[in-house]
Amino acid sequence: MNLLNIEQARFNMIEQQIRPWDVSDAAVLELLNVVKREDFVPAAYKAMAFADMAVPLPAEQVMLPPRIQARLLQDAAVQPTDKVLEIGTGSGFTTAMLASQAQRVISLEINPELADLARANLQRANIHNAEVRCADGARGAAADAPFDVIFLGGSVSEVPQALLSQLKVGGRLVAIVGTEPIMHAQVITRTSESNFKTDEKWDDNAPRLVNFPQPSSFKF
Repeated sequence: MNLLNIEQARFNMIEQQIRPWDVSDAAVLELLNVVKREDFVPAAYKAMAFADMAVPLPAEQVMLPPRIQARLLQDAAVQPTDKVLEIGTGSGFTTAMLASQAQRVISLEINPELADLARANLQRANIHNAEVRCADGARGAAADAPFDVIFLGGSVSEVPQALLSQLKVGGRLVAIVGTEPIMHAQVITRTSESNFKTDEKWDDNAPRLVNFPQPSSFKF
C-alpha cells in the first residue's frame, strides 16, 4: 500500500467508521490522523490496519476495531495534566493516543511478547511519556495511584473495587462491562472517597481482559 493509498484509507476510516459512530471530539479525530495506526499493526495484517474489525496480535490477543478505540478515548476525555493507567497494552496504539493527550501513561500488559512489541512500537513513534510494564492489570498499580483516568483496553464482567480505589476523587474509569450478547461501555467517576457514579454510554462487545474475576454462574 503506497502512501497515497494509506492516507486515503485513514481518511475513509475516520469519515466512514468513526464519525458516524458519534465520535465528534476534534482532538480525538486529529489524533487518528497523527498517530499512525498502520505502524502498530503486525506486518502480516497491514492490509487490515484501517478495517472495521479486530486485528490479530500475538498471544491470541487483538487490537480493538478503530471505532471502539476512538469512542472509548472520547469517553475518557483525557486532559494534558492527567496521569493515566491503561490495562491491556496490546500493540500500543491506544497507549500512544492516550500518551499524546496525557501528562503520563502507565500501561500494564500481562503478556511479555505483547509488552515488548508495544515498547518497540512506542519507541518508533517517539512516544516518551508512556511506560509499558509486564504486569497483571487486574491488580492495577497501587504504588503509583491515584490516577486521573483508568482505561481498560478490553471487556470485564465487572470492575474490581481494587481498580476503583486507585482513582483520584474526580477521576474516571472507562471500560466495556458485562457479558455477551450485550456489553455496555461505562464511565465510572469517583465523586468522593466512598462514592462512585456510573454512566452507561453505548453498547458493543470486546474480548475479555485476562485475570479479571468472572461472576459466579451459581443461581439461587
